[in-house]
Amino acid sequence: MNFTAEKTTTNRERFNRAARCQPVDRPPMWLMRQAGRALPEYRKLKETYTFVQLCQNPELAVEVTLQPVRRFGFDAAILFSDILVIPEALGQTYHFKETGGVQMDFAITSKADIEKLSVERVVERLSYVDQALRILRKELGDQTALLGFTGSPWTLATFMMEGASVPKYSRALQLFREDKLTYYALAEKLTAAVTAYLKMQIATGIDALQIFDSHGGHLAPTEFQEASGRWTNEIIANLGGKVPVINFSLGTHGNWPDLIASGANILGIDWQTDLAEVRKIIPSHIALQGNLSPAHIAESTPDVVVAETKKVLEAMRGRPGHIFNLGHGLTPGAKLENIAAVVETVKNFK
Repeated sequence: MNFTAEKTTTNRERFNRAARCQPVDRPPMWLMRQAGRALPEYRKLKETYTFVQLCQNPELAVEVTLQPVRRFGFDAAILFSDILVIPEALGQTYHFKETGGVQMDFAITSKADIEKLSVERVVERLSYVDQALRILRKELGDQTALLGFTGSPWTLATFMMEGASVPKYSRALQLFREDKLTYYALAEKLTAAVTAYLKMQIATGIDALQIFDSHGGHLAPTEFQEASGRWTNEIIANLGGKVPVINFSLGTHGNWPDLIASGANILGIDWQTDLAEVRKIIPSHIALQGNLSPAHIAESTPDVVVAETKKVLEAMRGRPGHIFNLGHGLTPGAKLENIAAVVETVKNFK
């Protein structure tokens, strides 16, 4: 059956069709980090609650997730949470410093530390995520798609071994290069934990999920598959195709063959990459997500944002399976008028 523009399409249906490379009236859109620090209504909540409290209270997480959908009418909502809920569920607690960045209660520095991490109770300890997603599914109904997410094992390992946000993440890379068997022990635990966590999310009725490999680009192209890609691929395979998976691996587009073979239904494309070139490389059965630079949202005028958004849309014109997004997350300095300009431009694209 051919898609026709006359048919009334919900945002959820539009997203789900694009995720499966089916025809749509226009590209669906959502923005990485659309919930949170860019919104005044979020900042108001932060006057009372810490970031971790907002994540761990299901009702508050639901409210923060819905704020950008109410304001901008995105086609998809993504759960307000953090990739570091996995380390915490394994036994490595974290918090956000007042000066910015993450601080964990301790760093993983030895084989003994890895052995102490417990996968068995991860789903139980993350029951607040299960509750939030179930509430969101009811709230959003058939109107708006709902996305879950996680960090990749490699990206999680980089945080866990540093024990904090740092200018340069080097400890996991050093372990991988010098003691692969110990690195594998950590990656195996993280792969099991993430797989269980994502299966829990799928059971709540999410429409798709994204795996953030935010630190994939820290690896040399020759190291990427062994240190990061293989573990993400194992997770995707273990999910059994129950929902579309978005693989967003930042700075690794020298590894197209590996990313194409990952099993992901959708590849997230960062802002450093030319979409017009990417569409020539990626098979037509894999959807593409991206890739406006978040710097435009923070630093440009609405007129510039409109022009740059149109460039992204035109680069993908006629290619089924385009989900409009940024090429990385919104920054705290994102201007609301620029987000609105992006939304209006995408919604009016013909």
